[in-house]
Amino acid sequence: MSRRPDPELEPVHVWLKPVERDHRPAAHALLLDLAGTLLDRPPVLRHDAAGAPHVDPLGVSISHSRRFVAVVAGLAGPVGVDLEDRYPRDITGLAHRWFTPAELAWMADQPEELEAFLHLWTGKEAVGKALGTGLRNAGLRRQLPLPAGGPVPAEPQLTLVHLPVRSDTVLAVVVPTGVRSVEVCEHHGAALRSTAVSRTSFPVVVRGN
Repeated sequence: MSRRPDPELEPVHVWLKPVERDHRPAAHALLLDLAGTLLDRPPVLRHDAAGAPHVDPLGVSISHSRRFVAVVAGLAGPVGVDLEDRYPRDITGLAHRWFTPAELAWMADQPEELEAFLHLWTGKEAVGKALGTGLRNAGLRRQLPLPAGGPVPAEPQLTLVHLPVRSDTVLAVVVPTGVRSVEVCEHHGAALRSTAVSRTSFPVVVRGN
């Protein structure tokens, strides 16, 4: 398929799939399936020296939790994704080691501290993937837009959004600022209801497959 004149308007696509084992190969296969829907030639997956995936000319990223894999791809530019399962855990030590005082104060004000922690952690991971640095260079101390996402203060060319796809996962996606929509598809045979959000945020289209 040919690119439109304004690639910044291209939607970013997120695919999510439950996986019980072999998460990395499953993520690679899902990414190639997604890339194949966006390109007019067979996609080729390669990895750089740091292990990050690349499928030219797309921006791509992958993540997996204990139960799911998530992949993201688009023509608009660099993207990042991070996925965490919701389950009880002690996050106090990690939060105080890595988060800024403003983020700790924000966490303390939230009704669910673990949920707030997962939003911050996945956001920082996703931003690092979009930048190609991961969490190196003080990535965990990178300031995020609070409380509801938006342009990343230190990297205004990138925008962070958390997608309300499942009740048992937290899914963060980073896209180039200027992208108008994110389309999400969960691949396991159960259709999800479509979700509409306000015009001040991303139009998020959720489909089942």
